[in-house]
Amino acid sequence: MSTTRYSGIGGQAVLEGIMMKNQDVYSVGVRKPDGEIEVHLSTYEGIGNKRLKRLPIVRGVISFVDSLVLGMKCLTFSASFYDEEETQPSKADQLIDKLFGEKAEKVVMDLTVAFSIVMAVAIFMVLPYFAAALLRRVIVSDTLLALIEGGIRLLLFIGYILLISRMKDIQRVFQYHGAEHKCINCVEHGLELNVENVRGSSKEHKRCGTSFMLIVMIVSIIFFIFIRVESPILRVVFRIALVPVIAGVSYEFIRLAGRSENKLVLALSRPGMWMQGLTTREPDDDMIEVAIAAVEAVFDWRTWQGREPLEKEAETVDEAEEAQLQAGDMEELLEEDEEASAETFDGEPKEVEEVLEEKA
Repeated sequence: MSTTRYSGIGGQAVLEGIMMKNQDVYSVGVRKPDGEIEVHLSTYEGIGNKRLKRLPIVRGVISFVDSLVLGMKCLTFSASFYDEEETQPSKADQLIDKLFGEKAEKVVMDLTVAFSIVMAVAIFMVLPYFAAALLRRVIVSDTLLALIEGGIRLLLFIGYILLISRMKDIQRVFQYHGAEHKCINCVEHGLELNVENVRGSSKEHKRCGTSFMLIVMIVSIIFFIFIRVESPILRVVFRIALVPVIAGVSYEFIRLAGRSENKLVLALSRPGMWMQGLTTREPDDDMIEVAIAAVEAVFDWRTWQGREPLEKEAETVDEAEEAQLQAGDMEELLEEDEEASAETFDGEPKEVEEVLEEKA
């Protein structure tokens, strides 16, 4: 396969569909219960201004928060097609609607994202510290304790993925995740975006969120080996306060990996690619069709690959077919002329023989 070329597009699997994003434009393709593909196209500028989004480390934090907010929004949209029955709003929903009016949905979304971040920090950052701290009485080395803490963090992360992967709905989401990666790989390797080419592309990608989370775990181990404080309270504070910095550093590596073919970068990316074996599954053709629709809504892959526009390509095919037909007609005419000439040639000798016989 040809060398990978960075496209800049990224995505996320949602319920029975895929979100694809290209700069500030995103699409959500969903396979509806009736089998039709619904594609919703919109824009999302996210938090922060353009200057902040260009700053190393800072842009990683912004990108992480934006991906959570947009991901939650797209999940809600895709789930709306599969609400089995209308339920009466709870008292909490009614209270939120009364307090915030039209902004109620945004408030709920922001609260959900904030709660998700708090729980993630508590489970994957704070809990491993306290678990490793139980061994402080028997282990003197801070370096060894930091490594044990990192090991617990990794085990929690892998255990969480294995646990949710047993759910049927999540298994389908993982299939759509695979379709997302396959589509991007197909485009970035210069292949025409169709079901056959996507099916043969890899379901692993260097810019995947799974790889990002694994890099976060590894970077946190390195940070906490070298950043040490005596106070137990300050250790917890540092683990919480450094989360944005760790996320920013991890983002910079993922960003580099997505643009580089350096052998060292590829080697460092390999563990994240292995982890994707847990969060991606081989999609079926229906899922691939949804992914293609989502990509084409936000990204002109033909122009990006240097191909002719679809209309011009169709015109070229029509011209070629017409030329072929004309060539076929000409060939038939030539064959008819040859047959006519043959008949004339076959007739002349007979006339000569008859004349000779008469003279004899």
